[in-house]
Amino acid sequence: MDDIAMSSENPTKGIIINKLNGTDVYKGVPKDYTGDDVTPENFVNVITGNKEAMAGIGSGKVLESGPNDHVFINFVDHGAPGFVGFPSKTLSAKELNSALEKMHTKKMYKQLVFYMEACESGSMFEGNLLPKNMDIFATTAANAHESSYACYYDKYRRTFLGDVYSIKWMEDTDRVGTSESLQQQFQTVKEQTKSSHVQEFGDLKFDTEAIQEFLGGASGGHVEQQLKRITSPDAIKDYCADKVSSPNVPLAILYNRMNDAKTVEEQKETRVMLAEELMKRNEIAGVMKRIVDGASNANGALTEEILNGKTSPSNFDCAEAAVDAFSAHCYNVGQVDFAFRQVYALVNMCEHSSFNTTKILSSIAAACQN
Repeated sequence: MDDIAMSSENPTKGIIINKLNGTDVYKGVPKDYTGDDVTPENFVNVITGNKEAMAGIGSGKVLESGPNDHVFINFVDHGAPGFVGFPSKTLSAKELNSALEKMHTKKMYKQLVFYMEACESGSMFEGNLLPKNMDIFATTAANAHESSYACYYDKYRRTFLGDVYSIKWMEDTDRVGTSESLQQQFQTVKEQTKSSHVQEFGDLKFDTEAIQEFLGGASGGHVEQQLKRITSPDAIKDYCADKVSSPNVPLAILYNRMNDAKTVEEQKETRVMLAEELMKRNEIAGVMKRIVDGASNANGALTEEILNGKTSPSNFDCAEAAVDAFSAHCYNVGQVDFAFRQVYALVNMCEHSSFNTTKILSSIAAACQN
């Protein structure tokens, strides 16, 4: 989105750091697509090399790689079972893996590495979603049913500076260098990410390849300059003691602001904001309960099963339709983080034999008609 550097909430205008007392990682970073141009459709068109579709949008640049190239994709956003977020829409696991299959068919890479930071990110590649014979090695911050975690709370900026998984792979790259193998880095990040279960998927036969084959080597220095991290000797031992699950980040920020308030008035204002956030969450959870109640014909036991279950999607036609309807009629899950957390219930209904797509969509429309 490119909405951090000049945000009214950023006390260091034009500067972004990703580690406590870190250096600026914003200046000089190229930005091909920002704002409303950051959509699932554009992302897919960029990575699949659809130059015609991107004409007149942002820089218009797309991936123009070939069969001898190594490709690295790092994706960071919110997630839910079978979905990852964009500023106003979502991308399903089916859509993402279809794009990767298209890249493979078009011979757009020799080998491709995909790092994903998102809640439930393991659900984007698990099972048969990502074939093992496409020369793609993917790792995720979490398994299919858990959150990823934020850490490095900055009191001055009053926000968290990064997510544990991403912090760990970047700091490992800084510390060890890009001569380390993909599997060595995966094992290090898996060991150091204590808050969630880092996963690997796809084709593991080339995980002995050096990271520099995908990120670039120290000789060029480009990646190292872009990361611009200052890693202390204690970083290896630092497991992000202040880590917070991504869904609870807004609450943790408000609690920290309230505790750090310098005046009684500031504390009161923050307490009001916290109460409003909690009230909004209760409202959203209540709406989802009404949706499930309506679709289950008020079967209390079935409603509880849906609201408490953890299922990965396989019926993507239903799940995609339900998420789109929920975004259109209730809350845009790309813009309302806690609403995105409710997607699991829609997925559970789509996977349950007691529900069908028509019934689910009708209940969504009825629950959110006002």
